[in-house]
Amino acid sequence: MVGSLTYSLVRVLLDVLATSHGDQARLQAEVLALRRQPGSREANQAGALEPRRSDGSGGPARKHSEIGLGRLAGQARDGARLAPHVGAKEVGELSRPTAPWPPPISAECRQLIVRMARENPRWGYFRIRVELLKLGHQVAATTIRSVLLAAGVPPSGRRSQLTWKQFLSAHAETLVAADFFSVDTIFFKRLYVLIYLHLASRRVLLASCTSKPNAAWVTQQARNLTWKLEDEGIKLSDVIHDRDKKFAFQADRVFHSQGARVILTPLMAPRANAYAERWIGSCRRECLDWILVFNQRHLQAVIDEYRLHYNDERPHRSRNLRPPASCSARVQVVGGQIERRTRLGGLLSDYRQLPVAA
Repeated sequence: MVGSLTYSLVRVLLDVLATSHGDQARLQAEVLALRRQPGSREANQAGALEPRRSDGSGGPARKHSEIGLGRLAGQARDGARLAPHVGAKEVGELSRPTAPWPPPISAECRQLIVRMARENPRWGYFRIRVELLKLGHQVAATTIRSVLLAAGVPPSGRRSQLTWKQFLSAHAETLVAADFFSVDTIFFKRLYVLIYLHLASRRVLLASCTSKPNAAWVTQQARNLTWKLEDEGIKLSDVIHDRDKKFAFQADRVFHSQGARVILTPLMAPRANAYAERWIGSCRRECLDWILVFNQRHLQAVIDEYRLHYNDERPHRSRNLRPPASCSARVQVVGGQIERRTRLGGLLSDYRQLPVAA
């Protein structure tokens, strides 16, 4: 037992020593064989100096050396793989394709790809490729993908989706945004204000305050809004408000009876109802932060004055610096006296130019 075990260990040790030297020799032989291949760069450069036959092959010495090195390389491939640190650079250089890469596409073709993707959001890479083939541009689908990603154009699945901003712009004429905000009186009583904002004109259609925003009061405000919209000839299609419990289900049923949808904004997403939130911020900064509110009647009077100032007198950026209720362009009056009109004791001001008397 001990003798056979000792014999096996000695044999394994001798095999390891023999194969280590043999593997190194075979690896070097395979590298030399790869260098002398007819397709390699070194063989092409060196072969230009050797005499060639009419059939294009080298001399007998080169032929025999290639055969011998090929046998050694075959033994190396049968014995072991190439180590990653031996001849990796040379093999990587020799394995590169000698054929030239496809020529890059022109700037005109790139612009055409981006134009097609933006004008047709539902077109994928292969659909754009087919359309380019009709126009004489032979471009692969992967190249189209690279061009669109470099231009910041997403895939067709995301391009075809309607964003929230695009939805609001498309339905602005028939869309109303609603929101609540609270105001504290000097007697530490909390009052609630409900507003309805027409998105296209940025006009505040209705602004009412109460100390108890129960379901009956909110439902009545919804009826008042539908009557006002009917008087002004505005067809209501969508109403946006948050998930506040003060928006009663009965009020939403009033809008549903008029054929309108009620869209609830996501939780903790103030930008989803940004237009109503912006009006509330303007009302606080320009009016409510400078007034001490006594009671509900006082707050309603203040809100009504600011609503009239906002709709009829205050310029709005999205309305080309015109008030939201203004339907005509600004009239340039030459000469005349400048008149100032105030609201809320001079807190809100409006300047107008009086025409010159004939």
